[in-house]
Amino acid sequence: MTHGGTAPGARDDRGGLRTALAGLTTRGRSFLAAGIAAAICAYVLGQSDLLRVGLLLAVLPLVCATVLHRTRYRVAGSRRLSPGRVPAGSEARVHLRMDNVSRLPTGLLMLQDRVPYVLGPRPRFVLDRVEPGGRREVSYRVRSDLRGRYPLGPLQLRLTDPFGMCELTRAFSTYDTLTVVPRVEPLPPVRLTGEARGYGDGRQRSLALAGEDDVIPRGYRRGDDLRRVHWRSTARYGELMVRREEQPQRARCTVLLDTRGMAFQGAGPDSAFEWAVSGAASTLVHMLERGFSIRLLTDTGSSVPGEGADGFAGASQESADAAGLMMDMLAVIDHSDGTGLSRAYDVLRGGNEGLLVAFFGDLDEEQASVAAKMSRRSGGALAFLLDSATWGREQTDVPGPVDRTGERLRMLREAGWTALAVPRGAPLAELWREAERQRTGVGAVSGAEGRS
Repeated sequence: MTHGGTAPGARDDRGGLRTALAGLTTRGRSFLAAGIAAAICAYVLGQSDLLRVGLLLAVLPLVCATVLHRTRYRVAGSRRLSPGRVPAGSEARVHLRMDNVSRLPTGLLMLQDRVPYVLGPRPRFVLDRVEPGGRREVSYRVRSDLRGRYPLGPLQLRLTDPFGMCELTRAFSTYDTLTVVPRVEPLPPVRLTGEARGYGDGRQRSLALAGEDDVIPRGYRRGDDLRRVHWRSTARYGELMVRREEQPQRARCTVLLDTRGMAFQGAGPDSAFEWAVSGAASTLVHMLERGFSIRLLTDTGSSVPGEGADGFAGASQESADAAGLMMDMLAVIDHSDGTGLSRAYDVLRGGNEGLLVAFFGDLDEEQASVAAKMSRRSGGALAFLLDSATWGREQTDVPGPVDRTGERLRMLREAGWTALAVPRGAPLAELWREAERQRTGVGAVSGAEGRS
C-alpha cells in the first residue's frame, strides 16, 4: 500500500519568526547568546571591534532561521509496506520515497518515521541535496513477536541549514497500518471424522437430486460426451439433452476459539491463549487449502466471514477473502468478558456444521457439559483442551493444583469428541497426528494429557 503527502519546506508563514526561532539548535542558541553577551560587553567596555564580533555571532543564527523559514521548495513523501500483513516473528520492509516537486534544490534533510516501540527503534535517515524533480528512496525493516495492528507514521521531515543553526520539522498527515497475524504452523494431511462429506481425500460427489431418473438435464453443447445423452429427456423435450455433471458438495469446517478471560491465565507470546489463537489460525489455513468452506466462531457467538445464508465462505475467491478477514480478526482478538459457551452452542445447534475444531481454555463442569453437546450437530468434532494451571507451571517436580483435565477429556470423549490435552509448548502438528491416531484407534494413547 502506498500513501503520500506534500509538506512545505518552510514556506508556512503562520508562525512567523517565532516558529523560526523555536527551531534554533543548541549551536544556534549558543551563537545567539554569545553574540548578545559580546555586544553587551563591547558596549560596557567601549570596544567597537568586540561589538562587530558580537553582532556577527548574533545575526548569523537569525539569518539562517529566516532563510530556512522562507525556503520555497516543496517535497512529497510516500510509504509502501511489503507485505502489509505478516505473521508474528516475521519481518516486513517499509519503503519511503521523497520527491522534490519544487523548482529549487533542497538542503540537508533528515527523515524520521514514527513506529510503535514493539516494532523496533524509530528509523532516521539523512538525505543529501535533492535536485529539482529528483527523488530519494530509503527503506527499513520492522518486526514484532506480538500480533496486532500497528500504525506507521506520520512521516516527519526535518530541514536544516548548512551551518546547523536552525532545524524545522514538517509532518505528513498520512500513515499506514501493519497487521501482524498469528503464526501459522503447517499441518499434516490426516483424515479426520467429518471430512468424507465434501472435498479432501474422502470427497464425495452428489447429483442434483437423488436417483438417476431425477437428474435435471440440460441442453446439448458442442463437445459434450454423447455417452452422457439423457434419452428420456431428449424424447420429452424434442431436443438433444445431456445429464448434468455431478456437482461437488463442499465440506464445511467451523473453528471454535474460546476467548473467555477467565479460561486463560498468563500473557505474552508463550501463553496458552496465544497458542490457541495460533492453533485456530493454522487450522483455518489448513482447511482452506484442502477445499473446505470455513468459518471462525468465538464463545461470544460472533462468526467470520459473518452473517450470510449459512455463515460459511463458499467459492474459492470468497474463501480467500474470508480467510483474510479471519486472520485480521485473529490479529486483534482479545479476551472476552463472557463466562460461558452457551452463545456459541446456540449458533452451532442451528445446523449441520460439518467438521468442528475447537480450542478450549479451562472448563468447569458446567461448561464442559455445554461443550460436550456441541458435537451433536457436527459431522466430526476435534477439541484441544488447554489447562492454564499446568500450562503456566514450569516443568518442575513441584506438584501444582489439582488437574481436572482428565475428567474434562473423558466427558468430551464420551460425547463423541476427539479430545486432546495440550501440554506446554506442544507443536500443533504432533497433536494433529495424535488426533488421527485417537480417532482410528491405531496407537492411541489413553492419557495423552500427561504428555510433556
